[in-house]
Amino acid sequence: MRKETINLGSEYGEEYAGKYVFQELTWAKRSRIIQKHTRYHPVSGQVASSDFIAIQAETIWAALKEQPPHEPLTLEKLLGEEVGVPIALGELLSRIVNGLCAMTRDETAFLSEQSDANSHTPQSQTSASAKNSAGPQPSSHGNQPEPSTSSPSSSMK
Repeated sequence: MRKETINLGSEYGEEYAGKYVFQELTWAKRSRIIQKHTRYHPVSGQVASSDFIAIQAETIWAALKEQPPHEPLTLEKLLGEEVGVPIALGELLSRIVNGLCAMTRDETAFLSEQSDANSHTPQSQTSASAKNSAGPQPSSHGNQPEPSTSSPSSSMK
């Protein structure tokens, strides 16, 4: 398994200075972390939501094998909104771990957006019409439906 070591100075704060060692995760471990923080639609199986921050924080935490003795990184700090790691440090850790664990841009994009935004299922005419049900819509002559030939015309002349 690949490892990466970084030595931080005080650029992210004195408390984070020191040596950090990260190790590549197995496919199974990374997949379990993703599954844990992803919700699927019960019928379609499409991704309903995913907590990208939690996935990234747990991936960093799982890959972290060594840190300075005073242990400045915790899972709570990686997840923290009020008391967390500095943004630049979080971005650095994400890049290192994503590189080690081969998380591609496509995977991170997939995890950070709702699945219905890029749905590959064509929208039905009924649901498209429902979105436009605000009343009569002006339409051009070229978009008029063809008259039906299977039933008698009910128009009066």
